[in-house]
Amino acid sequence: MGYAEVYAGWKADPEGFWLEAAKGIDWVEPPTKALNDSNAPLYEWFTDTKVNTCWNAVDRHVESGNGSRAAIIYDSPVTNQKRTITYAELQEKVASLAGGLAAKGVTKGDRVVIYMSMVPEALISMLACARLGAIHSVVFGGFASNELAVRIDDAAPKAIIATSCGIEPGRIVEYKPLLDEAINLSTRKPEFCVILQREQAPADLIEGRDCEWNAFQEGIAPAECVPVEGSHPAYILYTSGTTGQPKGVVRPTAGHLVVLNWTMKSIYGVEPGDVYWAASDVGWVVGHSYICYAPLIHGNTTIVFEGKPVGTPDAGTFWRVIDEHKVKVLFTAPTAFRAIKRQDPQAEFVGKYDISTLQTLFLAGERADPDTIEWAERVLGVPVIDHWWQTETGWSIAANPVGIEQLPVKIGSPSVAMPGWNMQILDEGGHPLPAGELGAIVAKLPLPPGTLPTLWNAEDRFKKSYLSQFPGYYETGDAGYMDEDGYLYIMARTDDVINVAGHRLSTGGMEEVLAAHPDVAECAVIGVTDELKGQLPLGFLCTNAGTTKSSEDIVKECVQLVRDKIGPVAAFKLAVVVDRLPKTRSGKILRGTMVKIADGEAYKMPATIDDPAILDEISEALQSLGYAGSA
Repeated sequence: MGYAEVYAGWKADPEGFWLEAAKGIDWVEPPTKALNDSNAPLYEWFTDTKVNTCWNAVDRHVESGNGSRAAIIYDSPVTNQKRTITYAELQEKVASLAGGLAAKGVTKGDRVVIYMSMVPEALISMLACARLGAIHSVVFGGFASNELAVRIDDAAPKAIIATSCGIEPGRIVEYKPLLDEAINLSTRKPEFCVILQREQAPADLIEGRDCEWNAFQEGIAPAECVPVEGSHPAYILYTSGTTGQPKGVVRPTAGHLVVLNWTMKSIYGVEPGDVYWAASDVGWVVGHSYICYAPLIHGNTTIVFEGKPVGTPDAGTFWRVIDEHKVKVLFTAPTAFRAIKRQDPQAEFVGKYDISTLQTLFLAGERADPDTIEWAERVLGVPVIDHWWQTETGWSIAANPVGIEQLPVKIGSPSVAMPGWNMQILDEGGHPLPAGELGAIVAKLPLPPGTLPTLWNAEDRFKKSYLSQFPGYYETGDAGYMDEDGYLYIMARTDDVINVAGHRLSTGGMEEVLAAHPDVAECAVIGVTDELKGQLPLGFLCTNAGTTKSSEDIVKECVQLVRDKIGPVAAFKLAVVVDRLPKTRSGKILRGTMVKIADGEAYKMPATIDDPAILDEISEALQSLGYAGSA
């Protein structure tokens, strides 16, 4: 069956579709019903089941004779360490840690905050929580103490598991002092902490509260899997909120299991035993879904990579990992490829490695501009698939499902809605828009399995944030359009659509044009306040390594390009060349913060910013154009 038949089959019988997908999971009590709509518009899935996530991700593979298969490959160019953990070894490690947690009183429903670097023990910690039915909340390692404290207070964890430090190119970040300060700031103190000591910066332990990772498990009986209800939260993952208070996205256990298992074959086209690499971090939703859970549930080998696309040691590190570990599918953010392309525009490093095992590259996390996609296709010689999803959804809203049928790629589009997703484009009044017209992208309720049913302890906020603007729909917060073939185009966050003299224009569309300039490696466009036109677009341009053209010439050519491709209506006249763009650690460009700097508004330093010093550089660039630029 092709995509059209599969999608039509879901639409005709959603209940039957998801019950069939549920057969891929080991149940303690299997589902008799898929959708629970008794509390609409708050929908839940597989609520009449009992199941355990850890059993499905680890134990069942050992029980079925695949214990010797590699579960996790750890590759750390920053420490020059590599190791492989089989499914049998993973089962032993997870059961041991879970036993230690249980001996200290962690039980089903308790929360455990995980604050760790990119090491296998981060996944082991997540799985140990799942084994007990405890609810983990992973916070990106190295997050500032205040931001960590806010999350501790919201989740009220019984325990915190942390590494003593994280390792970045050229520097060590000590996590323990940040953790100690966060606990001091928080009102909901954990009962105990478990610290994995890393030799690069061992931490001082606080007697009576802190336990050392290995000693904490010695002499303790390993824990068995605890069955939980299908609606039981597997985890809480905090995502930034517009009020500054993070939103705790809840991930329900059963729907999470069913849908992630389905995606590995249907979307990513992998079979059990294949090596699958999501080059992300466990602190982000990609790390939850596609470093930890989905590959292991499906019986794949997952890679935990502690490094960067460039600088650890060079722009060839991705190709080395693919070569050494025989990676079949790579999933990363477009920003990673832009960084590689900027350092190695001629792709000279690719030829130094055998990447013939690679079948597909998937991109997500930020709009994949055509220039980056075309470059990646050219140098890798494999399909480059953009797909679109969110922390809230946990998996793809729109994708090109290569495991069902590889559809024609339309560059600039993440392709089509996946089964479970009925996507619409609406105007501000909630009316459907015709093909090709820019509007708010929404999903008709109910959302499919695995998506958020609510926010942690914040049901009213959930309704207000996602369900109130367009009743009967989930508001994605993204703007774009759909073409006549049903392909979606995600052009910007709705607050990145700018209004120039009454014309609604997408900053993403302008970025697409700018990125096509041969000397531009990366770019961002924001809307700045203008007394006459309301808003004007302003472009930030990062140039390729080795370009010989002057910044003035590049700006002039880029302004002309936008005029040629979009027209005078865009009023694009302002652009500046900068060394780098402010980003989150997951690679998202902080456009909203740049707008506030340009307009001279107060702003809060984003907790997820990769390097705060970049904002000073952006401020200086804005001042050179006559904008407030007060960082």
